[in-house]
Amino acid sequence: MTVWLLTPLIGGAVLYAAWAASAWLRYGRHGPPAAGEEDELLDRFMPEYDVVERHCTSVSAPAAVTFAAACETGLEDSPVSRTIFRARETLLGARPDGAPLPSGILAKTKALGWGVLAEIPGREIVMGAVTQPWLADVVFRPLPPEEFRGFQDPDYVKIAWTLRADPAPGGCSIFRTETRVLAGGAEARSKFRRYWAWLSPGIVLIRMSMLGPLKREGERRARAATQQV
Repeated sequence: MTVWLLTPLIGGAVLYAAWAASAWLRYGRHGPPAAGEEDELLDRFMPEYDVVERHCTSVSAPAAVTFAAACETGLEDSPVSRTIFRARETLLGARPDGAPLPSGILAKTKALGWGVLAEIPGREIVMGAVTQPWLADVVFRPLPPEEFRGFQDPDYVKIAWTLRADPAPGGCSIFRTETRVLAGGAEARSKFRRYWAWLSPGIVLIRMSMLGPLKREGERRARAATQQV
């Protein structure tokens, strides 16, 4: 019985270690975006980067409806995300703030310190901050858009991410989210590379786990709007 219980745990640990090793080796190495993934708005603020994560899903709803749903979807709407957030707090020894935060990814991240770099109403928003994510109690500091691109501090990384909805045929849309990270110097790059190698599996899973709730909410809103007509 003990062997049967340990086998999946060992297998999971091996997979996690393999992912971490891959993230370490791939750090700073990434190809160009695929067709449709290009983002000129994001390029204005971070044309070069050490790490990039891109995720997308099709939604049977107009782009404006999908975008609104994306902005209001909670970061902790899935059990996977809640588990990962708690695991990070435990691993890094973070002290829970306890202060209530607004719901919805956009309102919550603004409350945490992220700033708006640019937006296209109803289509896309670019958020950014400078930070030291390897610290237990991480602090996000916003910068004015005109300062963000040129910011370079050897002890910090800057992060920019997007929520974006592109129109698709048949009144549908494609939701896309992209995150880019650039270290300001060798010291920050070394610290962030270690952080990214070990915690990127959870970070990527959070990004992926938000796609399902977002898709369901966007399509629910589209159905509701149709029924009201």
